[in-house]
Amino acid sequence: MEKKWWQSSVVYQIYPRSFQDSNGDGIGDLQGIIRRLPYIRELGADVIWLSPVYQSPNDDNGYDISDYQAIMKEFGTMADFDELLASAHALGLKIVMDLVVNHTSDEHRWFAESRKSKDNPYRDYYIWREGKDGAEPNNWGSCFGGSAWQKDDATGMYYLHLFSRKQPDLNWDNPAVRDEVFGMMDWWLRKGIDGFRMDVISLISKPEGLPDGEAGPTGYASFELSANGPHEHEYLREMNRRVLSKYDLLTVGECAGVTLEETKSYANLDGSELSMVFQFEHMGADFDPVLGRYAPQHKDIPKLKEILSRWQRELDGIAWNSLYWDNHDQPRIVSRYGSASERYRERSAKMLATCLHLMQGTPYIYQGEELGMTNYPWESIAEMKDIESLGNYRDLRDRGLMTEAEGLAMLRERSRDNVRTPMQWDAGEQAGFTTGKPWLPVNPNHTVINAEEQLSRADSVFRYYQQLIALRKRMDLIVYGHYELLLPEHPDLFVYTREWKGERLLVVCNFSEREVPFEVPEGWQDAERLIGNCEEKGPEGIVRPWEAYALYEK
Repeated sequence: MEKKWWQSSVVYQIYPRSFQDSNGDGIGDLQGIIRRLPYIRELGADVIWLSPVYQSPNDDNGYDISDYQAIMKEFGTMADFDELLASAHALGLKIVMDLVVNHTSDEHRWFAESRKSKDNPYRDYYIWREGKDGAEPNNWGSCFGGSAWQKDDATGMYYLHLFSRKQPDLNWDNPAVRDEVFGMMDWWLRKGIDGFRMDVISLISKPEGLPDGEAGPTGYASFELSANGPHEHEYLREMNRRVLSKYDLLTVGECAGVTLEETKSYANLDGSELSMVFQFEHMGADFDPVLGRYAPQHKDIPKLKEILSRWQRELDGIAWNSLYWDNHDQPRIVSRYGSASERYRERSAKMLATCLHLMQGTPYIYQGEELGMTNYPWESIAEMKDIESLGNYRDLRDRGLMTEAEGLAMLRERSRDNVRTPMQWDAGEQAGFTTGKPWLPVNPNHTVINAEEQLSRADSVFRYYQQLIALRKRMDLIVYGHYELLLPEHPDLFVYTREWKGERLLVVCNFSEREVPFEVPEGWQDAERLIGNCEEKGPEGIVRPWEAYALYEK
């Protein structure tokens, strides 16, 4: 395997709106990020993935872009961005931008032209269709609820939007669209950025004829019906040939609906498409069989293990894994698979970190994950702002599948707003995020969970993440080692081994609040304890609640 810099790197995701406010308007900004760069450097991460900072009306918090080559006014100016890039590079940190090119904002100048008339030169930049039998062109649903089609009064035709109606999908079958996108990407790369995280990139090639799909509980077919379309890899290889291959980059594609087989093309080690993908199969391990993510969770540890292990085994030597628990679209992992109790919250956060960071792949840390931040204790649906959660809740409520009380219980667990509450820097007012009123409320537990307190303590979650990152930096075994799952059917223990050039690692993680009997396998009795989340050695033959440790042998 040819070694690449991004294989041994650790990526830290910043959601700018919620990271650090520098001017008291309650919204995080670029100057706030610059202020906190030393914190990320101290953690040990190498790369910052910056969620969108482009000009946007903010229907979907920046993922609806109206100008790809301007900075959102709330976040600052292009001069601020240039300062951020230079400051990060001076600290040895790379910057990966979010690339959102499946769709634009309906306020982008291309769409403003496209909707004017059927013969406008920009008409074919988007996907327009006539209605069918007085209704939408097909039964596709939006990811945010409702139909994926919006009728536009100017011409009486429908445009496709797999997300918000203010996010019309681009028509990648039009070569002019690809030319525009590739030119814009090259503009940012010439500025000196270090790669792209590509938002829903698996959706850019739509199925021929846009056929109806099987309707789900809300009456619409899944937006993922359009994933991995007929020209997907053709367009990505063109992107690679014309743009990406000219630079030394980290590229990761968010690939809704991706399969293992598809990933072997997207993230193949020949470098003809992307460095890696974000897949979502493990994120669905706790979904409801009927309502999917929009129901209280159903934890199934054997299923979670099977999915993660299959991706580890089958991509080994063929393609590269990304490793993540949290991002801006997922609820907090400690609230999802860990413990909310004060006694075990930090131990469970460390266990989850151990389990993920000792696998093969590039780890991603979402802001606050390194502190063990938790979901927000929402008291009403009216407090929430997330367009996806609220849209899907309304669909389910209107079809009689969910009451308001059930909706609140679901959103407390599932809403994307859970990870978008402000970063918890200290125990003071507004957690040190802002001197004003924050755009989303600060979690009241910031008086207990915050960066200032954890930086002062050697046994904190932050310091444990530091240790895991440092191990990855110095051990090829952790970066490249082959993976094998042990005890696949065990309901609580996640146990696996790594092996590389005569070195071995045994990783043991307890996903429960129970003491679990476990004997170290034959041949590991004299191995060195490399890392663990319990300071003192426990009783023989027992893994304590939420305990994790790794044994090393050469």
